[in-house]
Amino acid sequence: QVTLVESGGGLVQSGDSLRLSCAASGRTFSNYNMAWFRQAPGKDREFVAAISGLGGSTSYGDSEKGRFTISRLNTKNMLYLQMRSLEPEDSAVYYCAASSTLDLTSHEGEYDYWGQGTQVTVSS
Repeated sequence: QVTLVESGGGLVQSGDSLRLSCAASGRTFSNYNMAWFRQAPGKDREFVAAISGLGGSTSYGDSEKGRFTISRLNTKNMLYLQMRSLEPEDSAVYYCAASSTLDLTSHEGEYDYWGQGTQVTVSS
């Protein structure tokens, strides 16, 4: 069992930066590929970014356009998402997730554990 708790969301203005954090507990953190997803009201959950267990590989969704950076600190069991140049379209609940698959994946069905989410709202 892996427990994930996100934090760092809030209300920001267009163009601002924000860093989300995800604290993991339970099994060995480095054994899991980790990812961020987001879901806006009335929309499907969307893949944002993923990172391999040791942090050597990353993958990003199309909407981030180089504005987001995923990272992890295995010694602290922490996952991060640095977001820059935020736009109102980035407003959503952001979730972190853990997967035991061998390869990075953007498919939410491949993720075994999920956090409760943190709200990010970007005003124009």
